Amino acid sequence: QVQLVESGGGLVQPGGSLRLSCAASGFAFRRYVMSWYRQAPGKERELVATITGSGGSTTYPDSVKGRFTISRDNAKNTVSLQMNSLEPEDTAEYYCNANHAGYGIDYWGQGTQVTVSS
Repeated sequence: QVQLVESGGGLVQPGGSLRLSCAASGFAFRRYVMSWYRQAPGKERELVATITGSGGSTTYPDSVKGRFTISRDNAKNTVSLQMNSLEPEDTAEYYCNANHAGYGIDYWGQGTQVTVSS
C-alpha cells in the first residue's frame, strides 16, 4: 500500500522557519522524483520544490528560491522541506508528491497546513 505521510506543519510568525517531512512507503522511493506542492484557499495548487531520485538536482520557483530547501534521504524513504524567512503569502496546505514520469504515476500525501501569521 502506497503511503505519503506529511508532518511538521503549524503556525509560525513571519520571518520564522518550519521543516516539513514526508515519510514514504509502498513503492521504490529512490526511483521517484519527489516534490512539494502547496495550495492556498481559492488558488491553484503550486509547485514549490522538486528533487530528483538521486537527490543530485533540485528546482524551485522564484517565489521560494533562496528561502526553501528540499532534501531527501533514500535510506529512510523521507523527503523534507526546510522553509526559512516565511511570509504570510506562504500560508497554504502543503502536499508531498511522488512522480515516476516513465510510468505516468503520481502519488499524493494528505497534506499539512502551514500558517504564517503574527
